[in-house]
Amino acid sequence: MTADDSYGRLDDDDYPAYTMGRAAEMLGTTQGFLRALGEARLISPLRSAGGHRRYSGYQLRIAARARELVDQGTPIEAACRIVILEDQLEEAQRINAEHRRAAESANPTAAA
Repeated sequence: MTADDSYGRLDDDDYPAYTMGRAAEMLGTTQGFLRALGEARLISPLRSAGGHRRYSGYQLRIAARARELVDQGTPIEAACRIVILEDQLEEAQRINAEHRRAAESANPTAAA
């Protein structure tokens, strides 16, 4: 991948564009906190060719939510579980909305 190719991927929410140091700086937390989220299996950063952790925008949002809960006094294990459940709920609601739209478009008289 050339530098020109990677610029187009920066808008990709799943592209691991951020180093651990940059991710910690952006979140206002420590690298140890990010490691703890990895150990708790909340986020699994990809590894660069040199073995360094790389985080995506999506992973940073998940980590930010966990940090918010921890800052409010929630133990890290519980915060990770809460974030996982919130993420699963959001995905289920998205899928339900898609099914609802598909059903309405297949039978437009039922929606009226």
